[in-house]
Amino acid sequence: MVAGHVLECGTQATGGNYAFIDELPDRRLPGFPVAEVHQDGSAVVTKHQGTGGLVSVGTVTAQLLYEIGGPAYQNPDVVARFDTVRVEPAGPDRVLLRGTRGEPAPRRLKVGINYLGGFRNSMSFVLTGLDVEAKAAMVTAALFERLGGRERFQTAEARLVGRPADDPATAEEAVAELRVTVKDPDPAKVGRAFSNAAIELALASYPGCYTTTPPGDASPYGVYWPALVAADAVEQVVVTHTGERLPVKPAPAGGRPAAVAPAEVTLPAPPGGPTVRAPLGRVFGARSGDKGGDANLGVWARSPQAYAWLADHLTVERFRALLPEAQKLEVRRHPLPNLLALNFVVVGLLGEGTSSSTRIDPQAKGLGEWLRARVVDLPVALLEQQEQQGG
Repeated sequence: MVAGHVLECGTQATGGNYAFIDELPDRRLPGFPVAEVHQDGSAVVTKHQGTGGLVSVGTVTAQLLYEIGGPAYQNPDVVARFDTVRVEPAGPDRVLLRGTRGEPAPRRLKVGINYLGGFRNSMSFVLTGLDVEAKAAMVTAALFERLGGRERFQTAEARLVGRPADDPATAEEAVAELRVTVKDPDPAKVGRAFSNAAIELALASYPGCYTTTPPGDASPYGVYWPALVAADAVEQVVVTHTGERLPVKPAPAGGRPAAVAPAEVTLPAPPGGPTVRAPLGRVFGARSGDKGGDANLGVWARSPQAYAWLADHLTVERFRALLPEAQKLEVRRHPLPNLLALNFVVVGLLGEGTSSSTRIDPQAKGLGEWLRARVVDLPVALLEQQEQQGG
């Protein structure tokens, strides 16, 4: 199951979307991963010779952290304990997964329910140069006054994306973007009536007003509702290439959980000494994604010393301070010391799920890179260690 989780997103295990891009030997498209699974449950992750990308402890760790919740990862057949997995180098482009412990299949299975949530529409205004906040407030107020007020819509949001650079040398450096999105069960409210009103403000609003979107009609959006169903209520089948349906006997559910071995990593004390202001990503990697309406963000270190600092420093409170969108949301922190990693789950960050979310990054794919870009007080010793490792 752990090998399957590493393989399921293809080239994300072989250098795709990898945080430390300077580690990649070339920038060709990565080859697809292969798992050599052994009888004892261990596996070697590798890729075909001559293909692009990289298989390393880092690339495999990143994928292990992708779109997970707590250490107990549930599947209809078994529960894999990700806090027992060991990831070790096993040669060029070869990484060994070993030590995984499991528990009996869960009594309830995960199910994804999708339904029509309503209709949505968006318009983007470009704001150039000075006073972008005042310009955004001006056009937002004028637009909703023209539409009869925000309260006419089930949801109405205006998000200011980016800020112009100081003394911008190019037109691209001089702009920010205001994205206005409305959602409603009635497609007429959020269709051309909305987008036409935005276009009609082009000559009657802030200086330099123009849009990046033409007037368009409403689009339907779906809502993803993750739920649980009793395992014995699900008929599990395999469908062959001929269309034949073969029943699968369910795995025994419940029972006594496996004894989970303690982490094999002996952590040193967090490094002390002088610090310097630097982006978190100079030392740590991250991988993030969506879990229905929640987002997950895994952060990993490349040495026990770095992990000791990370585990001590990156508390839920500091996580919220670095990512202000999470300040009013539930944040769950799951240490995974065998992987030298922490996994954070931000409950409700994506609202009703990817297809309904109005964030600029509706699947939270860039959430980890945002965290890595935040500047913190990093120990000089960790930055020097990173340089010695070639990072």
